[in-house]
Amino acid sequence: MLISTPVDALARFGHALSDPTRAQVMLTLRDGPAYPADLADRFGVTRQSISNHLTCLRGCGLVVAVPEGRRTRYELTDPRLAHALADLLALVLVVDPQCCGGVGSEEGTSPDCGELPTVVPGAADGVVPA
Repeated sequence: MLISTPVDALARFGHALSDPTRAQVMLTLRDGPAYPADLADRFGVTRQSISNHLTCLRGCGLVVAVPEGRRTRYELTDPRLAHALADLLALVLVVDPQCCGGVGSEEGTSPDCGELPTVVPGAADGVVPA
């Protein structure tokens, strides 16, 4: 029996997000399920490459594959992951306000990051959902 510690779980999450394509997949799946072919086309990578990235994300426990006839769609394993990613992006903006193409909490969106929560210095957790 494999027992995972909080450190192991966090390391898997970090590994999953350490690749730009996997990070893009996670950000895309915040908006809803997607098919591998559509993800490959969207990011300009091969279907084999996106398959490898999805396998990694499944292994990390972040996405699930849902068979639909001859196709398989992918979605986040838990809706709270979408909120966690939004919170993580907001914290990144606190540390590096120039990330996401320099778009921060003023506009509330970014072509790279999607919908961003509003960063409020001095708030209890520093973040107010957008």
